[in-house]
Amino acid sequence: MTALAAAGGTAVVQAAGTDAWSGVRQQVARWFGRGNPQREHAELERLDQTVGELESARPTDVERVRIRQEAAWQGRIEALLESLEDIERARVADELRTLLVQQASHSSVSADQSGLAVGGNLDVRADHGSAAAVTMGNVTLGNPSPPGPHQD
Repeated sequence: MTALAAAGGTAVVQAAGTDAWSGVRQQVARWFGRGNPQREHAELERLDQTVGELESARPTDVERVRIRQEAAWQGRIEALLESLEDIERARVADELRTLLVQQASHSSVSADQSGLAVGGNLDVRADHGSAAAVTMGNVTLGNPSPPGPHQD
């Protein structure tokens, strides 16, 4: 159950702020709510707080905030699972596994043999005489030509 809860916590945080967030947010709240509209609403608010904390984190703090949020959601998932009787726990755990599989199928990235797949942020830099280029379909990003002798 710990591994399942950890995967759930990671999935919540990875989906936060992405195109998949709206659907994941609803599914997770419904899963936690267990048919209780008040609990579902409270979970939606918690999920919104998670996105807010991740989005407002300074760039130097993003990783720390992400780890803290993953741990918090893991703990919430573990607490819910531990509060259930064995038969219901197995059923609810299966529901969570299904939710995680659905989310993973919507958030996968892929590339052909000559491509590069990135499932997060990509920062390409070139400085101090180095060169960098990224080609995306008909769009090419790269370094400009070095200045000629008359431009020094």
